[in-house]
Amino acid sequence: MTFDKQASSVGDEITEVSDTPQTQLSTSARQLLDGGAPAFRWASLWEAPGEPLRRLQVPRRTICSSTLILFRTVINHLNGKSYTLPIFNLRCQQAINFHLSWMGFFVAFLSWFAFPPLLPEAIKEDLKLTTAQIGNSNIIALLATLVVRFAMGPLVDRYGPRKMMALMLVVGAIPSGLAGLIKDVHGLYAIRFFIGILGGTFVPCQSWTTSFFDKNIVGTANALVGGWGNLGGGVTFVVMVSLFESLVKNRLSPSDAWRAAFAIVPVPILFFVAIITMIFGTDCPAGKWSQRHSLPASAIAAKQGHLMQLDADERNVVESKMAEKEQGHATVAAASDDEEGELAIDLDIAVAEHLTWNSFGRVMKSPYTWLPSLMYMTTFGFELAVDANLANVLYASHSTTAGFGQVHAGYYASVFGFLNFVTRPLGGFLADRIYVRYGVKGKKHFTVILGILQGAFSLGMGLYQRNIYLAGNLPSLNTQMGFIVLMAVFCEMANGANFALVPHCNAFNNGFMSGLVGGMGNLGGIFFALIFRLHPQQSFSAAWWISGIFAMGVNLLCFFIPAPLQ
Repeated sequence: MTFDKQASSVGDEITEVSDTPQTQLSTSARQLLDGGAPAFRWASLWEAPGEPLRRLQVPRRTICSSTLILFRTVINHLNGKSYTLPIFNLRCQQAINFHLSWMGFFVAFLSWFAFPPLLPEAIKEDLKLTTAQIGNSNIIALLATLVVRFAMGPLVDRYGPRKMMALMLVVGAIPSGLAGLIKDVHGLYAIRFFIGILGGTFVPCQSWTTSFFDKNIVGTANALVGGWGNLGGGVTFVVMVSLFESLVKNRLSPSDAWRAAFAIVPVPILFFVAIITMIFGTDCPAGKWSQRHSLPASAIAAKQGHLMQLDADERNVVESKMAEKEQGHATVAAASDDEEGELAIDLDIAVAEHLTWNSFGRVMKSPYTWLPSLMYMTTFGFELAVDANLANVLYASHSTTAGFGQVHAGYYASVFGFLNFVTRPLGGFLADRIYVRYGVKGKKHFTVILGILQGAFSLGMGLYQRNIYLAGNLPSLNTQMGFIVLMAVFCEMANGANFALVPHCNAFNNGFMSGLVGGMGNLGGIFFALIFRLHPQQSFSAAWWISGIFAMGVNLLCFFIPAPLQ
């Protein structure tokens, strides 16, 4: 279906006159009229949307939507996305969906990563596991997430991120509730595989925020929901260890305590967040997912030659929208082709579309696909492997130290996940600031540098531990934690910066791209987990330096992969 008729009606959204003195407008309004998004303001995090300032009239050289109402929280009414990040304002749909997005990903961790803090001692002794079997279970959990993330991308593009988020939480809650029935290692493998489905919530998490925030702020938005979601990994360590200890003190056996912990924490929370996601969330700025092509941005894309992929419901919505415009009484002039081209320079016109075999082939052949995918494989993959193995590393290093047991190892290991609260959002925020001055190439180079620094400190950790053990000593906990914190900072900042880059790559298939990049992160997680699985000696010293060399090599390669122009 072509959109020529709808595209020609975009003129109904355009005005051009020059009566309003710019001295009467706010700073944000003047910046918007001069072209592009307003500068970042901390107050935008909490300011409520105000009443419309006025119907702005602007010179012909500056094209602006007549329906673009300048709020203190600034919304681009051509695509419905926000130029700002009003995270403390729960009266606008952008903020509501932002919070539901990270909450869904956060609570998924409460089950997805509930096993690692209890594996080194309680579960290992109860099920009589070997170290190799624990490593196998970590890999199996990541394998399930890998498959689900690859599959989830096209489903998000087809049905929308809100519905897929809720579905994943409900499906993942079922095996979480069955965890207490595990009797042997085979049961552990099966349950961890199906709980691994919850790792797929990352795909709707990132696609949802990309749908509601414009390119000037989407990196920060994606990094915040990703970082706060990943924070669930750290919280899970503390919650599960504390709950286990509390249950044991209340006279439950260790075997019963770890089983009860799964029923008490993850299951009810997963169901609760799934319910509020369906009740309070919205699919896209236009409303229902089938209405996402009814905004003017889609018509501009069609005017520029992009052919939309629509099903019957979406076609009906667009035709209905066209009919409404034809029956209206527009009094403004239509924009010329040149003006629409000028308008689209900074406008995010991409709207998620169904994946077809043709678009699949185009995406897979594009270098823009593999740029974020390879980098994310080395950074998020590394983070997953560290989250799964860090408690084992610290326990193996200091189990002979008086007073250092599973609980202490779990608390120290939680630091890696807790840092996501700051580090991943910081990576996305800085990437957005770099984008303003250096464009998409700046985002790419920033992400690459962070990945190389992560690899350098992983290499340093491995060499430090190896030299200490060769000297007949035990590694210092303080030194280990220093390396771990530095690795976390650069690794997690790189993850945030990466998903500031992803919305620029194959933007009309953002769900598929989020799934592919996220899946590559899990593929990296399996690769790094195998390294830890095969090199447990000397507190996994070889695993650290091998991981570091691999990460540095892949990120150096990414320097030579081109970045999108905008």
